[in-house]
Amino acid sequence: MEIGSFLELDIEKTGEYFPDNDYVARLNSARAGVYHSLQIMQCNEIYIPYYQCPTVNSFLSKKGVKIHKYFLNKAFEPQLDGQVERSAVLLVNYFGIFSNVFFKNILKEFQNVIIDNGPAFYNPPIEGCFNVYSARKFFGVPDGCYVVGPNAIDLTNEYLLDYSASTAGFLFQRYEIGCNASYQERMRNEERIDNSDILRMSYLTRALLGGINYQRIRDIRRKNFQYAHEQYKNVNLLDVSINYDETCVPMFYPLVVENDSLVEKLAKKQIYTGRRWNSVLNEVESETIEGWLSRFMVPLPVDQRYGVNELDKVCKAVLKILQKGID
Repeated sequence: MEIGSFLELDIEKTGEYFPDNDYVARLNSARAGVYHSLQIMQCNEIYIPYYQCPTVNSFLSKKGVKIHKYFLNKAFEPQLDGQVERSAVLLVNYFGIFSNVFFKNILKEFQNVIIDNGPAFYNPPIEGCFNVYSARKFFGVPDGCYVVGPNAIDLTNEYLLDYSASTAGFLFQRYEIGCNASYQERMRNEERIDNSDILRMSYLTRALLGGINYQRIRDIRRKNFQYAHEQYKNVNLLDVSINYDETCVPMFYPLVVENDSLVEKLAKKQIYTGRRWNSVLNEVESETIEGWLSRFMVPLPVDQRYGVNELDKVCKAVLKILQKGID
């Protein structure tokens, strides 16, 4: 134990969101969390939706997992007839707008289910399956994943510890020089994660996650999402409320409008949204639900950094662009 010398970060120890017990594993990334779940279940094959982050596919492929792809229907239910032996099924909580009731109905149809709650950090874990959560999609941390499920802590003592301090500087730089100027450093951190094997959560990430006001962030995100829904419900082609309930805390507001240039035009106004998984268009037909979402879904920010003023600014810009598109 070191005593004295310079002061480190002074982080209030309010406690992590998930408890410290045998049902919770702390790892470095959600893709590693999916693989860890497969290891616990002793499955060497998995069914994954086409509409999914490609980094999950590449990570699992490198680990020797056989991947089967499936399509969704318009209700976001998997179009999958049965499973091969020793296989798992990955279900994704898209955008964080799907309640546990939705998933419990699907769970009855499959065995060895893993729920990717990366976009839904606050959704309560469902018993009888593995629930994977991504910390960095909701909070200012360099990495981090929780896996919650039966004996999830098993095997974790076989993994090396992650170290994230060397690429965490982008979190500080954003405060001083902004998003654009710190983006390259942020991508250096992403590259580190992409090149990492399955690891235990770093001490830095765990310390940061132990000092977050989770209730405040939950309340702001839900309030912002509802406000955004009132703004866009008449133009959004996606029904975001059909499976939404009080347990849902979305990652962003998924606006679907058939406008190919919206993201680029918003970026010119310094409103950064990006796309979600355009690479999916290389695998599916454009008329599928997967192709439609990959092309037209715009993830509008509703996170804890913002309030009514910022949401109004975004809405004004979006509606102006859409109106010009009509003209």
